[in-house]
Amino acid sequence: MFEGTMPALITPFTKDDRIDREGLQRNIEFVEKGGVSGIVPCGTTGESATLSASEHEEVIDIAVECSKVPVIAGTGSNNTGEALQFTKHAADAGVDGVLLISPYYNKPNPAGLLAHFKKIAEAVDVPMVMYNIPSRTGQDMPLEVIVELAKVENIVGIKEASGNIGKVSQILENTIDEDFVVISGEDNLTLPILSVGGRGVISVAANIVPDRMSRMVNAALAGDYETARKIHFEIAPLIRSLFLETNPIPVKKAAELAGLASGNLRLPLAPLSETNTQKVADELRKLGVIE
Repeated sequence: MFEGTMPALITPFTKDDRIDREGLQRNIEFVEKGGVSGIVPCGTTGESATLSASEHEEVIDIAVECSKVPVIAGTGSNNTGEALQFTKHAADAGVDGVLLISPYYNKPNPAGLLAHFKKIAEAVDVPMVMYNIPSRTGQDMPLEVIVELAKVENIVGIKEASGNIGKVSQILENTIDEDFVVISGEDNLTLPILSVGGRGVISVAANIVPDRMSRMVNAALAGDYETARKIHFEIAPLIRSLFLETNPIPVKKAAELAGLASGNLRLPLAPLSETNTQKVADELRKLGVIE
C-alpha cells in the first residue's frame, strides 16, 4: 500500500470558495488513469492549513467514496488533540492509512515528538506514516526519534522531505529489521531516495503528470534505472517550475492550465506571478500536457 506514486492532491475550490466536490472527483479519476498507487488528500499541497475542520473531513470523505486506489489522508496538526480528532475521523471514514506531519511551530523536544506520535498510534488502529519536512515545521526530526517510533506497530513509514539523502540512508539502515518504509517527500529527490531503498513518493508533480511519475517510480522499483533516469531528466524541468513559488501556488496554476479542477488559492497564498506562470506553461508545452 505504501509503495509507488501517491499524488499529494490539490484541493479544488468553487467560485464561491467551497470544496469543488465534482472537480476533486475528476482529479482523482485523472491521476488513477495515470497509474498512481494511492492518493493523499489534505496534505500541504491540499491547502490543509486553510481548510476548516468540517472541510478537512469533507475532502477525506469524498476521496474515500470515489477512489479506486488506497487513500492515505493527511491528519496532522501541531495540536495533538486536533491531530487525534482528524485521525479518528479518517479511520472511521475508511482510509487505508494516515499521514501525520511533525508538529510545526511548537518545535517539540524529542520526548514531545515521541509522545505525540505514540498517543495517536495507541488511540487509533490505522497505519500511520510520519512526515518530516523541516522547511515547514522549523525542525528536523532527530534520527533517534524516527528509529524509536519505527518500532511502534502501526507506525509503518515516514515521508522524508529533509533534503538529506545521507539521513534517508541512515533511517533505512537503522530500521532494516522493522516493517517500515521511507517515502520521498520531494519530487526532485525521488530517484536518489529510491536508489537507497525508498519505496515511493508522495508527489506534487503527480497531480499533473501522474503517468510519467508512475512509470519512473515503477521502473526504479523494478531495478530498471536506465528507464527511470530517462524519465527523471524528462520531467525534472517541470518539477523545478512547480516549486518556483511556495507549493501549491504553481501546481494549482499548472492544474488550471491543464484543464483540471483547480480554483482559487486561499489567503495568505496569492496567485502565481505572470513570469512564473509563463515558465510553468512552457514546461507543460514541452511535455505535451498543453498545446
